[in-house]
Amino acid sequence: MPEFLIELAQKLSVWALPVLFAITLHEVAHGWVARSLGDPTAALAGRLTLNPIKHIDPVGTLLVPAVLLAMGGFLFGWAKPVPVDARRLPHPRRDMAIVAVAGPLSNLLMAALWALGLKLILLSGSESAIMLGLRYMCVAGVVINLVLMVLNLLPLPPLDGGRVLAGLVPDGAARALDRIEPYGLVILIVLLATGVLGKLLFWPLMISEGLLFQLFNINGSVLH
Repeated sequence: MPEFLIELAQKLSVWALPVLFAITLHEVAHGWVARSLGDPTAALAGRLTLNPIKHIDPVGTLLVPAVLLAMGGFLFGWAKPVPVDARRLPHPRRDMAIVAVAGPLSNLLMAALWALGLKLILLSGSESAIMLGLRYMCVAGVVINLVLMVLNLLPLPPLDGGRVLAGLVPDGAARALDRIEPYGLVILIVLLATGVLGKLLFWPLMISEGLLFQLFNINGSVLH
C-alpha cells in the first residue's frame, strides 16, 4: 500500500470520531434548544438523535474533512442542518439567535471534555500504543471543536454567528443579513481558498486553546 494511503488511514482513525461527534452534537444542540423554546420541527423530523447517520452530509461531513485532512490544511466540515421553524418560536429573531449560539457552545463543552480526557491520559503516564492513540484522538477532539466553535461564531450568515448578529441588530440590518445568507457558503469558500479565513481564525483559536489548556494545566506542546 502506498505510504500516503497509510498516513491517510492513520489520520482518519484519529480524527473520524472527534469530527463526527463535533458536527453531530453541534446540530443536535440546535434542535434541542429549538424544542425547548417551542419548535418541535427537528424532533418531528427524527433529528434529535446522537446517531451520526441521521446528520451526515456526504460532502460536508465526509468528503471535505477527508480531503482537507489529506492535504494537511485547515480542517472544517458541516452536517445536514437541523430544521428549525422560526414561526413556531415566541420571539423569532431573538430565539433563533439563542438556537444558533447553542451549536458553538456545544463545541466548547466538547472541547473541554476532550481536554479533560487528555489530562487524564497524560496523568496516567502510559506510553502504550492504545493510550498514545487515545491521546492523539483527544488532541484532535480539542482542535476540531475549537475550530468549529470559532468558525461558526463568525458574523456571516448562514453561520451561527450571523444568526446571532441578526438577533441583536435592528430589523433593517437583520434583513440585510438575510439577503447575504444565500451567498454565505460561497463567501466562506473564497475566504478559505485565499487564506483569509485562516488568518481571521488564527488568534481566536490560539487564545481559546491557550485558555482551555490553562484551565486543565496542560502543556500546549502536546498539540504539536
